[in-house]
Amino acid sequence: MDALNEQDARDEGDREGAGSAPEPPQPFEPPRVPDLRLHLDSELERIGTQLRALADAKDRLQGLLDAVLAISGELDLSAVLRRIVTTAMDLVGARYGALGVLHESGEYLKEFITAGLSEEERAALAGIPFPHGRGVLGLLIQDPEPLRVENIPGHPSSAGFPPGHPPMRTLLGVAISVRGEIYGDLYLSERYDGRPFDREDEDVVVSLAGAAGIAIENARLFGQVRESAERFQRLLLPALPDLSPFEAATVYRPATQPSRLGGDWYDAMVLPDDSVGVVIGDVGGHDLDAAAAMARIHSMLRALLYDRRTPPSEVLVQLDRTLQATADIPVTTVCLARIEPHETGWVLRWSTAGHFPPLLITPDLETEYLDAEPGVPLAVSTGIARPDHTHELPAGSILLFFTDGLVEHHAHSIDEGLTALADLAATHAERPLKEFVRALAEHHPSDGQDDMALLALRIPASTRCPEPGPPGDPAV
Repeated sequence: MDALNEQDARDEGDREGAGSAPEPPQPFEPPRVPDLRLHLDSELERIGTQLRALADAKDRLQGLLDAVLAISGELDLSAVLRRIVTTAMDLVGARYGALGVLHESGEYLKEFITAGLSEEERAALAGIPFPHGRGVLGLLIQDPEPLRVENIPGHPSSAGFPPGHPPMRTLLGVAISVRGEIYGDLYLSERYDGRPFDREDEDVVVSLAGAAGIAIENARLFGQVRESAERFQRLLLPALPDLSPFEAATVYRPATQPSRLGGDWYDAMVLPDDSVGVVIGDVGGHDLDAAAAMARIHSMLRALLYDRRTPPSEVLVQLDRTLQATADIPVTTVCLARIEPHETGWVLRWSTAGHFPPLLITPDLETEYLDAEPGVPLAVSTGIARPDHTHELPAGSILLFFTDGLVEHHAHSIDEGLTALADLAATHAERPLKEFVRALAEHHPSDGQDDMALLALRIPASTRCPEPGPPGDPAV
């Protein structure tokens, strides 16, 4: 009986357990469509923000790379400094920029290059000395760490702006180092969007400043090498004597590349028969060999010109023969001229060895290239005849001798360069002669890849001239 009760209890328990079993899982209900759209919109916005940030970062990095390349492409120091300021302004969208160069003592600014000022703003600041590093600008001199200021007038170190200074509120300053020494400070002010400079602006300008230091050092080294080359070249060129009654002026400019020594030279002297001898020449090549050959040719031609009262063509023939017999020289072009007394004034007698003809500028500013048979350059052949040419020189006119570095440009023809030079000469011919040749050298139509030499001679305004000397026997 007990066993039966136990079995009944077990059966009852089984029935109770079966009755409390878990219910089967409910089917999956997808999110409602509006919720899904909100989620997708949020994700798309987040991804779009990230993509825009990446694109901005890429653009800024590309802009920084372009800026570094632009700065590195300059070789002239003043051009490098100005390019640093303008590229920094472009990178962060700044309205104003400046670069202060530190004095050797490191205590104040000795130079201040500005950019972004309008003509009216520059006029308003005319006569006001540039800042030397007082106030907020001096903070970088004291502590060369990047500086960001959101309110310049309210800064404790602010010394105020001078009268006429444009209003400026924000500032980003970064020091520029060259070979471990602080060279100067780069200042930027007023973003175009009106916001203060942020950390990203600071980072990109700090990166630019690192490249700027290298570009400044390269420009300084280039300047030193160029000065040495120019000094060496000038030691080989003569100082012109008094050529009265003529007025003379010369210019020599080296090539823009520091390693390109040139073979250009000029010379002029009063000859024993009271005529004036003029030489312009160009030795092929751009190295020490060309400079050494120029010195040999110049010295030999000078002696022959002074010693021989013969036509210029014969002097060139003798020079060519002597050089080919005694020296191995590169191909060389020369224009050799004598300005001789004439009954009514002066006459030009000249011969060329493959060189450009002289340019004549008359008192009424008409220009004429004295084109004639150019002859072959030196070191080509001694068996070809060299002709002489003559041309009367109007009183008060200018006679210009020059080398190809003044007119050659890789993107233009020689004829275009010669036409541009003639127009330039007519524009500046009424200046004093030294200013005239300087203007031609500064505004030359060439690409500056070759050195250039100029010699200008102004014919006396009076038609009176010394009586021609006795003919004498020409030296043989």
